[in-house]
Amino acid sequence: MAIEDNPETRRKYGEELKRRREAAGLTQEQLSEVAIISRTHLAHMEAGRRRPSAEDARRLDRALNPGDDFFERFLPTLDGKKVAEHFAEALEFEGQATTIRVYGQTLVPGVLQTRAYAEEVLTSGPEPQSDDERDRLLVTRLERARVLEKFDSPMFWVILDEAVLRRNIGGPAVMCEQLRHIVRLAESRRIRVHVLPFSVGAHTLLKGLVSLMWFEDQPPIAYVEGLNSGRVWEAPDMVRACQLDYDHALGDALSHRESLALIRSVAKEYEHASQQHDQHP
Repeated sequence: MAIEDNPETRRKYGEELKRRREAAGLTQEQLSEVAIISRTHLAHMEAGRRRPSAEDARRLDRALNPGDDFFERFLPTLDGKKVAEHFAEALEFEGQATTIRVYGQTLVPGVLQTRAYAEEVLTSGPEPQSDDERDRLLVTRLERARVLEKFDSPMFWVILDEAVLRRNIGGPAVMCEQLRHIVRLAESRRIRVHVLPFSVGAHTLLKGLVSLMWFEDQPPIAYVEGLNSGRVWEAPDMVRACQLDYDHALGDALSHRESLALIRSVAKEYEHASQQHDQHP
């Protein structure tokens, strides 16, 4: 029976993998050859940094547990888990990534959100929240932005649907501040931004949010999100499919310079609307 995936589960899974490998008298290099798994990937699994795929588990069982399916039976899985329950895994990867590419379909991606914008988003749900719960969620979201402040911050690319710019979250003043925050990050070369204008029509990322991450010494991953759900994909074929969709959408988007010009223009519209509201409340 599959078990829920989290850092502690992966650590225990890796420890058991290492114990059985050593009991069989095999080095990582030897097991990688027998199981037909790269030694680097095997090392990451033993360290609890990577979740093995179903095929990985089957190969490990054939190599270490003939006649038993231990690793397959206890394969950590993300099936059916909600974003709130497992986003910590995606957040963990986000802090390790050397390159991040994100798509924002209807909202500014969390790592780019200002405090005022994030407060509006986090309080928009149907269920009431206590002040403590709201503050905890807000702190967690704002902490994510620090990944862009580090000296060795990752290369960060973002594609924003034009709907993100036009959807008035929190009022004109909040939107003006949010869009100008994105512009400042781009001008300081912290991020590279591309807008998918309405004129493009249908494109490959219409189905939902996706975040792609690359690492110095680990295979890339993809995080995809839908309504009240999300999943981290590590399977190479799924990651490549997400990368291809992202690349196709990037080809339809405005250039970095054109995108910044549009964002500045929309921010100016919000500024004007905010001033009018202040003059005629």
